[in-house]
Amino acid sequence: MAEPALPRDIVLLVDDSPEALGFLTDALEQSGFSVLIATSGLAALNIVERITPDLILLDAVMPSMDGFETCRRLKANASIAQIPVVFMTGLTETEHVVHALESGGVDYLTKPINVDELRARIRVHLRNARSAQSARVALDAAGRHLLAVKGDGAIQWSTPQATRLVNAATGSDDGLDLLAKHIATFMRERERPGPARDNLLSISNGRQAALQLAFLGAIGPDEYLFRLTATNQRANDDVLRQHFALTQRESEVLLWIAKGKSNRDIGEILGLSARTVNKHLEQIYVKLGVENRASAAVKAAHVLHDV
Repeated sequence: MAEPALPRDIVLLVDDSPEALGFLTDALEQSGFSVLIATSGLAALNIVERITPDLILLDAVMPSMDGFETCRRLKANASIAQIPVVFMTGLTETEHVVHALESGGVDYLTKPINVDELRARIRVHLRNARSAQSARVALDAAGRHLLAVKGDGAIQWSTPQATRLVNAATGSDDGLDLLAKHIATFMRERERPGPARDNLLSISNGRQAALQLAFLGAIGPDEYLFRLTATNQRANDDVLRQHFALTQRESEVLLWIAKGKSNRDIGEILGLSARTVNKHLEQIYVKLGVENRASAAVKAAHVLHDV
């Protein structure tokens, strides 16, 4: 029985020149890639809304929307921001190369394109992109509360656990957007001359700090890593645990019950199954001497109010 064919890598080719499109499409297909074609930046943006390519080859000089602006818009879309973009340009001035990289490109090729060089660079960037994606998947699986940002505070990626924690702490489904503004200010202050800045950033929610971000350092060109902690959650966990003689996990579940979260939400925030959340709730009811979640929430709220 014949082995099933491996899926081909998809390259999105963006160029307004029919001659360049024809030449490059033939070269890429002969090299084993599937090719999508866009003749403008807007067309490229429309395509990636429906199909996610593995790599984008982008002409720098196009009418209406040039490649630099197209790349910036591509990178602003979190779902495709990690796709490597390789610029193709006849512009060889240093400022143009810098412009391409600052717009989010990982590399550039000078026209006329050398096919052997094109193949080699594509394969390198595909391999690098897969390594980066594997690392993020590993972080996701480990349940780490991590996110990466650019120097201007724009969020590059976030583990699901970090996203859930931010949304829960801010009470918003757009928590990452709110967080980005604080991070941007923090990153600007780090660049200013003077005494070394504290590596901790606290985000307040009312009277208490809701989130604490620890700056872990650079992980790539213009990419920086933060670890998140729910600071008020940790302090309140301790209060509930000591007052009701709960385990660490029971106190965490009770805290989120007091905040009005459903079992499903609590499971997602803490990385627990619905069955495990229910098991913890059974023990919490016994220790608090109550029969339902509403009574447990009221008791917890009274204790936390007195803190």
